[in-house]
Amino acid sequence: MNALTVGVVGAGRVGAVLGAALNAAGHRVVAAAAVSAASRERAARLLPGAAILPADEVARAATDLLLLAVPDDTLAAVIAGLDRTGALRAGQVVAHTSGAHGLDVLGDVNGMALHPAMTFTGADTDLERLPGIAWGVTAPDRVFATRLVADLGGVPEWVAEESRPLYHAALAHGANHLVTLVNEAAGLLRAAGVGEPGRVLSPLLTAALDNALRMGDAALTGPVSRGDAGTVAKHLDRMPADAVPAYLAMARRTADRAIASGRLRPQDATALLDVLSRAGHDSRTAAVHDEKGTTRDRSGAHPR
Repeated sequence: MNALTVGVVGAGRVGAVLGAALNAAGHRVVAAAAVSAASRERAARLLPGAAILPADEVARAATDLLLLAVPDDTLAAVIAGLDRTGALRAGQVVAHTSGAHGLDVLGDVNGMALHPAMTFTGADTDLERLPGIAWGVTAPDRVFATRLVADLGGVPEWVAEESRPLYHAALAHGANHLVTLVNEAAGLLRAAGVGEPGRVLSPLLTAALDNALRMGDAALTGPVSRGDAGTVAKHLDRMPADAVPAYLAMARRTADRAIASGRLRPQDATALLDVLSRAGHDSRTAAVHDEKGTTRDRSGAHPR
């Protein structure tokens, strides 16, 4: 693809990194909008040749491609504001990086939804993770979108307009909740006296993720998939109260998937499901008591 003159609105963790990737691919990021001190520092580091300008001036400078990397809930207002002020021009492509939105949010503006299926920290190392990743793309011009994604080292995954929210829910459920899950597990290990939870979890979780991606539900192991009701009851008895609801939700969903996939026979799941049901009732009752000001002891249990 011929070199594009690019502007980036939103030099956050995603925008600055993608701008740097476009520069590395031979395109030219000439301007960026960066409001916070962190964004300005990031733009200076990753986009050293870009002028830091207000969003409307960035749009005017981006004669070929305007990249909008702003929060989902502000995207529509940003586009409408740029269009209303006349900052957008004919022949310019506006690409936003929202996973949840498609083309509808653009209105009559010529553009595409271009979402990288990757987590970003805003560090230089993010650039190393881009080659080979999938991009959730919704675009009227698939040829241009394919070339742009290829320049970024990725592979387009075409997502229908009506499927954008579900596509994004899948990624958020997998990646964002994984971070929460890992940190919950690390916290429980610390409470059990383990000094370096990461050292314990890293090989286990790496293997579990690899197995899950390769084998699906056949990768399920552990007490829930075996129907070990007594072990699960011990877990619930010792866990801090604030960790119980998430454990219950995941255990119940794990049991459902284990039964559906044939890993756990329904008759072997009865005692386990009873433990989960009773614990769920107790957890809801405890929450009601807490709202009324009832105190708990340090273990999370109510005083008897």
